Amino acid sequence: MSNYVLTIFFASLLCACSFVIIPLPLGISLAIQDMIAILNGILLGALYGGLSILIFLFIGGIGLPVFTGKGGFQIILNGPTGGILIGYFFGAIIAGLITKIFMNKKNTNNFYEYFIFTISTLIGFVIIFIFGIFGFSYNTGTELQKSIYVILIPFIPVTIIKSILIILISKKFYKVVKNYL
Repeated sequence: MSNYVLTIFFASLLCACSFVIIPLPLGISLAIQDMIAILNGILLGALYGGLSILIFLFIGGIGLPVFTGKGGFQIILNGPTGGILIGYFFGAIIAGLITKIFMNKKNTNNFYEYFIFTISTLIGFVIIFIFGIFGFSYNTGTELQKSIYVILIPFIPVTIIKSILIILISKKFYKVVKNYL
């Protein structure tokens, strides 16, 4: 029962983060939803992390403004950020799978845990960006190379910061959350 409560809690956290947008220089905004999506996968695992993302996508799909201020299934299917939203799902699942497979050992040291959280986080972000680039290119008719410059390049510095935060939060809360799953 607690696994479903945690799943709903983390889906709600992801929804709430649509309202947290930090403006940065050069007109770039820092949204933390991608960070929370990967964190959901790492902390909840592939199954419940993926389910929390599906709940988030459903809530936004029915029209609630959780997709960084907009809602509706059309945003997922045809919007310029639709690929990123779909990437949240696959990024969370893969990050959760990697974490579960390699953190299942009983005797892990701090270095090993940080390493696994780092790999899970980086691969999760790569998946989100791949879906985001291809989705943006497809939905806007933009060339793939230009899509890379729009979706990936400006966000590399903030993604590094978010990755560090995910790794630190994962290290702090992974075992705590696992006690309730």
